[in-house]
Amino acid sequence: MPSGAAESGVGRMSSGVEADIALDAAVVLSLGMNRVLGRAGGVAGKGAEALAALAAGRAEARAAALAEAETYERALREVLERNARIAALADARDKIGARVELPAPLRPAEGQAPEELTAWCSAADQALDAAERRLSEQVAAEVTGQIFAVPAEGLRAGTGPAPAAPAAAEEALHRVLARLLPDTPERERRAVAEAARLVAGAATEDEAEAALTEVRLRIQDANGRTRELREAERRRAAEREAAEQAEAERRYVLESITTAFADLGYDVQPGFETLTPGDDGTLLLTRGSWPDHSVKMRVDDARQVRAAMVRNGRAESEDDRRVDVEREREWCEAFESARERLARAGIRSQVTWRLDPGVRELPVAAEARQTGSRTGRRERGREREQ
Repeated sequence: MPSGAAESGVGRMSSGVEADIALDAAVVLSLGMNRVLGRAGGVAGKGAEALAALAAGRAEARAAALAEAETYERALREVLERNARIAALADARDKIGARVELPAPLRPAEGQAPEELTAWCSAADQALDAAERRLSEQVAAEVTGQIFAVPAEGLRAGTGPAPAAPAAAEEALHRVLARLLPDTPERERRAVAEAARLVAGAATEDEAEAALTEVRLRIQDANGRTRELREAERRRAAEREAAEQAEAERRYVLESITTAFADLGYDVQPGFETLTPGDDGTLLLTRGSWPDHSVKMRVDDARQVRAAMVRNGRAESEDDRRVDVEREREWCEAFESARERLARAGIRSQVTWRLDPGVRELPVAAEARQTGSRTGRRERGREREQ
């Protein structure tokens, strides 16, 4: 393995290597759509086509396949956004008990052209806009009817508005209330209803107009709050999406590394380095012909890989140190071969630090040190007993 960059700040990587990782766009695209859509729409196949062209060195074919996949992905994500809006309006409809028909969500089928998906999105937008207006109108009709249906006796007793409202007030209130978004939270909805009761209790047109102005202001505030909540939910969804994508990429890198080194004759096992059970991104590489050596590897967020060869016991002789250097050379050659395999899988790596074989004495694995310490303590204890 040729010498690499300066060693300062990375002494912990004795007899090891660090490399930055970059995933090909075809990999990122395929992982995202496989995760979100479960291979629906054939986009995974299109990403695979781009990746295959990359591995074969066919730059033009890769560019064409990737462009086609990206176009398809954008169309699919547009479908997902409409499906989410359908679900949100269905929830609002159920909460207010309205009867408004909504378009059915679209489940993309394999072979559908991006143009078909885009056309469905355009039609869905029109249907959803109309459905949202109908929901708002139903809410307005319900609230207006309840307010103006309160008996005058109850209002005089302080339980509702006065009965002397102008005849046009009810129609005006309905028009204003129809501007309230149907998924407005209950708290803001109550604030609008309280102002609306003032319209029904108005004795003159001026009082009714003043009350309507207050209703308009409260609807403006309520709609603003509703849009803030919508945007907050979109941000949370985007954050979940980013976290899930990052995890999918990390697992892809781990699985690809495992496959690459397994093909080269290594036994690759998870190497948990934390006290918390679970996959922490560490791997332990061993070989049947390496009774005294192993390689610890860690993948950090699919952006960096670090590896270090360690001994399973201390070197006791010059012959042990000679074997150490041989194993390090074997490992360096295997790492370069694995990098080539990973590149064909769309995982490019740039070595940022490495150490030549034999430059440093191999560190002893922590497990071996702990075992050695316990053995030494037992031997010293027996000596004291004698």
